Amino acid sequence: MDFVTFRSRRYAVPSQTHLLKPTKQALVNAPPLRSRSNKPLAMNTEDLLNILTYYHLQEFSSGRELIQALQEDDYARDLIAPAGGIKRSTFFDTVNDRGVEQLLHVFTELQKQIPGSLPSQYFDLGDLVALDGSLIDSVLSMHWAEYRSKTKKAKLHLGFDLNHGVPHKLFLTEGKGAERPFVSKIINPGQTGVLDRGYQAHKLFDQWQLDGCHFVCRIKRNTRKTIIEELPVEENSHVFFDANVLLGTPYINQSTEPLRLVGYNIAGKQYWVATDRFDLSAEQIAFIYKLRWNIENFFAWWKRHLKVYHLFARSKNGMMVQILSGLITYILLAIYCQEKHGESVSIRRVRQLRNQIRNEARQQAAEQAAAMQIHKRKCSPRPRKRLKKKHAIF
Repeated sequence: MDFVTFRSRRYAVPSQTHLLKPTKQALVNAPPLRSRSNKPLAMNTEDLLNILTYYHLQEFSSGRELIQALQEDDYARDLIAPAGGIKRSTFFDTVNDRGVEQLLHVFTELQKQIPGSLPSQYFDLGDLVALDGSLIDSVLSMHWAEYRSKTKKAKLHLGFDLNHGVPHKLFLTEGKGAERPFVSKIINPGQTGVLDRGYQAHKLFDQWQLDGCHFVCRIKRNTRKTIIEELPVEENSHVFFDANVLLGTPYINQSTEPLRLVGYNIAGKQYWVATDRFDLSAEQIAFIYKLRWNIENFFAWWKRHLKVYHLFARSKNGMMVQILSGLITYILLAIYCQEKHGESVSIRRVRQLRNQIRNEARQQAAEQAAAMQIHKRKCSPRPRKRLKKKHAIF
């Protein structure tokens, strides 16, 4: 537990408060949560962020379980819930209809803090962003999440900052939403998108180059290749092919802008990777594509340990609130683990943080019990001393 000094006295800083410290500056200019009636809203943006971060940290399996803890658990009621308490209707109305604008503002502001808070890896390879989509199981009443006739799913389109190991940008669509159009929305000019075969599109390869967006994209092995110039390959390298090419069938789907194609073998498996990065070696291109697995590892860890896909809302707004809060929680954990332990996020450190919060809850309960005992002793009436009767002496 951390301590601060105020007026010559030391006060303990709760671990939850320390975790949320990077959001303080972002909350200053955050759009306020507004009520849709004359009655003021019983919670603000800071309360919402505090509650949702606590939800992901403590691995609650439902919104009702969270509300019960906020109402009955002393620690959650005193340090997590709004000052006047919270009702189930207030929480679910807020999550289903509001909160996206506020959390998106916090998420965007945290992105600005990442370069100064987290170490940058692979600096010599450029600004790398992996892209992937992840399906989220929904219920049949969620009509906006179209996927199949008897199945509802939403899809999260995510950009993952490979240099710092944190989420970068996101979009939420119906489950059958196409992934390729989101590349130009997630990748900024000068950045390099790292993509799997599902993003292969020769016309988009041309467009990305015109827009100044770089890419390293695996392509299908049977893609037609027109070789313009073969490049030298180092001996005893896992790279067996390096050339400037045009991809696709002429007059049908062939690319117009020349690009580079690298072929290599790893563990007996053959990979073909297209890129516009002519400034790197073929081995570096192969290594960049290998880094794409970091986003797969992130999705697996994020879903498993922060319970992001245990839905507590049924609206598209509510799902976006839950996704945003889960991404914010991960970024806060990344900053916390780096500042506190000098390492990246791990389940070991997250469990350690959870244990600290539980210990603080027990300590708070013990202090409250001791304070109640002292208060009872002070307020209870003192027994009167019985006066001895003076007997007359004859």
